[in-house]
Amino acid sequence: MTLQEASEIIDYFHTSTPEHLEVLGVDPSRLPPSAQWQRRYEELFDQPVEQRSHFLVSWFEDNQFVGFSTADKITIGERANMHLHVKEASRRRRGIGVECVRQSAELYFQTLKLKQLFCEPNAFNVAPNRTLQKAGFKYLKTHMTVPGPLNFHQAVNRWVMDRS
Repeated sequence: MTLQEASEIIDYFHTSTPEHLEVLGVDPSRLPPSAQWQRRYEELFDQPVEQRSHFLVSWFEDNQFVGFSTADKITIGERANMHLHVKEASRRRRGIGVECVRQSAELYFQTLKLKQLFCEPNAFNVAPNRTLQKAGFKYLKTHMTVPGPLNFHQAVNRWVMDRS
């Protein structure tokens, strides 16, 4: 992902309906202001990949930005957690996510030299859970947690792709 494309992430969250954010497990009151979020991405992109706290991947279909994946909780050479989002509701539930997740996972494994890649979507959000299963992730468990700084306490399903 380029720095310019990172603005798509900010736009995605700030323009999502409260209902969609709830399905994602996102607390709207935890979204940083757009300008602050953009500055954080500028700082991130100034760092070498191996020193970044996050790794961002854009998804395109027919030269149009359709979604993105991010990795965080990165331990180079070991593990990371990924997130996945199809930006427009009209493109969801069409299977685009499966191939995007497969390609993103491969990029994470290669670039970050991972042994394990985890993903913890909201347990009640069916689409990403099905996508992860179809993309080759293995279900580990369902548990209660706050998965990230934008999220509220919720049930999540923990999935893993292992290359140990």
